[in-house]
Amino acid sequence: MNQIPEIRPGQSVELLKALHILTRDGKLNQDSRRKLKQVYHLCHFIEPLLEEIYAEKGDLTLADHGAGKSYLGFILYDLFLKAKAGGHVHGIETRQELVERSRQLALELGFERMSFLHLSVEESITCSALPESIDVVTALHACNTATDDAIRFAMHKHARFIVLVPCCQSEVASVLNRHKNASFAKTPLSELWRHPIHTREFGSQITNVLRCLQLEAHGYQVTVTELVGWEHSMKNELIIARHTGQPRKNASGRLLSLLEELNLEELRGRFLV
Repeated sequence: MNQIPEIRPGQSVELLKALHILTRDGKLNQDSRRKLKQVYHLCHFIEPLLEEIYAEKGDLTLADHGAGKSYLGFILYDLFLKAKAGGHVHGIETRQELVERSRQLALELGFERMSFLHLSVEESITCSALPESIDVVTALHACNTATDDAIRFAMHKHARFIVLVPCCQSEVASVLNRHKNASFAKTPLSELWRHPIHTREFGSQITNVLRCLQLEAHGYQVTVTELVGWEHSMKNELIIARHTGQPRKNASGRLLSLLEELNLEELRGRFLV
């Protein structure tokens, strides 16, 4: 019988210990409880997508971009794919030591259908070790432009689903700040980012708005919601995109208009691809 109610039935205790979610003696501290809740909530949103693909194909591929220690990939594999005949999880990470650690853990746990690749975004797009198409692309707390990199990868791989939890978004805020004086003369909307704290918060908000428009322009239906309660994490926005092949009418035009109105034209190459 499970002694810790937060742990889902069938979850590998050894995996949770290896990920330092459980202590060596099998206990859960407050910080780990919060981390586990976030990952489980994300799994709650992703598992129906995996079920849909698996029911259709009897197989699936998932790529976790900016995987870090691969919490998400390992837990999804453990809870969903471990008992199934097909399916493969690819963890993509730029830090070699984390890739090696994840490879060793997968070997120890017998998770044979997990691969970990030490690759940049550009390398991952063309790497022969990855299939030409990927069913699901995830990026959990991928910092700053790493979320945009995951979107670009997903589009190249014709992903049916893209699941994103953006984090630490500073690029748009820095552009807003750099052009602040010019924006004052251009539009009264510049009051939205006149103060530094507003620059940071508005920059983060508009970044995700631009990402949603970009996805819609490429034929994705987008849902935006909270991952968990704000008391657990301020990096809390969850973006789920489902490819329908039907671009939202005027999404590209609205994206371009926003870039022009907010004096962000230099970012056209990032969002209008």
